Order: sequence, then C-alpha cells, then structure tokens
Amino acid sequence: MPHRMAAIPLLLAALAASAGAPAAEVAYELDPAHTFPSFEADHLGGLSVWRGKFNASRGTVYLDREAGTGRLEVVVDTASIDYGLEAMNEQARGAELFDSARWPQARYSGRLVDFVDGRPTRVEGDLTLRGVTRPLPLEIRSFKCMPHPQHGRELCGADALATFDRDDFGMDAGKDHGFDMAVTLRIQAEAVAVAAPAP
Repeated sequence: MPHRMAAIPLLLAALAASAGAPAAEVAYELDPAHTFPSFEADHLGGLSVWRGKFNASRGTVYLDREAGTGRLEVVVDTASIDYGLEAMNEQARGAELFDSARWPQARYSGRLVDFVDGRPTRVEGDLTLRGVTRPLPLEIRSFKCMPHPQHGRELCGADALATFDRDDFGMDAGKDHGFDMAVTLRIQAEAVAVAAPAP
C-alpha cells in the first residue's frame, strides 16, 4: 500500500505534464479540385481587367491552431493558366510572360501568423516566379475548419488576397504600352488532414 501511495504523486505529475503539452502540428494536403489561385491584371492602362486562374496546384499546410503557428508550401504549374480563351493561354505561357517551358512552376512558401481565435489572418511568405524570389504577404479573409462530410477527416478552407508588381519578376510585357504592372491574387483553397483525428 505505501508503494502505491508513493506512486500517486508521480502519476499526477505525469498527467499534469501531458495536459500542458502543446497540441501536435497537423498536416493538411491541398485539395486540387477545390484550390484555384486566380488573378486580375490590367489591359491597356485601365481599358479592361483580364482575369484568369491556374488549374493545377498542390501543396501542404502544417497547422497548430492551439499554439497559433503554421506554415505552408505550395507549387503551381504555370502551364495550367486558364483565361477561358486558348489564344490568351498560349500567349501567357510564352517567353514574355510566364515562360512555362523554362519555368514550369511557381512556388510559394510562408508562415501562418496573426492568429485570432485559432484562425490565421495573414501569411508572411515568399513567391518564386520565373526564378525570381520576392516577399509576398497574403491577407487571409476567411478561414474555417470542419469534419469532411464524406470521410470525417478535418477539412480547412481559406480565401486569401495579395497584390504584387509583375515586372518585379521579369514579366513586363505591355509596360511600354501603359499596362499597369500590378496583379491581384485571389486564392481559394481547401485542404484535408493527412490523418484522421484520434478517437
């Protein structure tokens, strides 16, 4: 009996340590059927706005909502650009713009920051495009997690916004004709937890 009584403080200490331990970081794979980076770009100095999206992207998000930390790595296939008009798609894949034959991928990596009630509101990260890397912060306008209605694994979704100057990445086609170099990114993304939650 004394031996068992002596073990009680050790057991209580172990329970307290485990209760205070931070939640584990969870990995989420981007769902390519529900993730589409889209963009808006000027045509002829305010004549109209061109809009398009990329149909092929992939990546992983690592998130610890309790600790308020996270990071992400995303790859976009530039040849998957889609304006809804193939002639424009071909021009965008060419050397004056994305030069997809030479630079087939754009990459974005960053840290999720400024958490509010377990939800990140910003990403501090870098965009690599045409071999050039520049800082590009993202504003997260909405963020939600829920059980996936089909398999129960956690599903998180976000809507993000950013603006950059495309000539910073060597994409200055049209600049001499008065095109505004500013491009607005609007990113819809959904990601599914790699493993099911513990029961």
